[in-house]
Amino acid sequence: MTTPLRKDAARNWDRIVAVARELVEQGTPLQLNDVARRAGLGVGTVYRHFSTPEALLETVATPCLEALAAHGEQALADTDPWRALEGFLTRTVEAQVTDASLAPVTAAPEDALPRTRKLKASLWSTATKILDRAREAGTVRPDLAAADLVPLMCGIAYAVDVHGGASADRIDTAHRYLATLLGGLRATPSNA
Repeated sequence: MTTPLRKDAARNWDRIVAVARELVEQGTPLQLNDVARRAGLGVGTVYRHFSTPEALLETVATPCLEALAAHGEQALADTDPWRALEGFLTRTVEAQVTDASLAPVTAAPEDALPRTRKLKASLWSTATKILDRAREAGTVRPDLAAADLVPLMCGIAYAVDVHGGASADRIDTAHRYLATLLGGLRATPSNA
């Protein structure tokens, strides 16, 4: 169990994370000295909370990872395997195009925080189970592997980054691209 932060330390932590989120959304690489300056805090204060830029970036991404993990658990409870897969992939692509911290954290070969490692493992396991259920139900192509999902979803996110336009348009574009992908993933009846 962790000790709760003092009120001033909690305010500083919140300020650091808010500044980091703004920088990430702007596409600016996180540098702890820069975060400290922009937050109006001493460098030591930032380093006491976050030992590396990676730890800070993972902290920024944690709410998104937690939301995706929770949605994955809900999808596993869905009795319709296709709807579960479609819903999970929809939430995933929406997160990819609206939270700039998600891609670098999920793509990182190593994690700075144990919580990040746990959330990523949970997401991978959940996605695999959802896909396996859909494959067993015959609703997706039998040749689709769990390892295919990450590059396919990253491809959609990249295409949206290049061609998505304004914020609201990005989500609509992501939905359109995902619908096209899902159409290609859906199994065709064997008597067709």
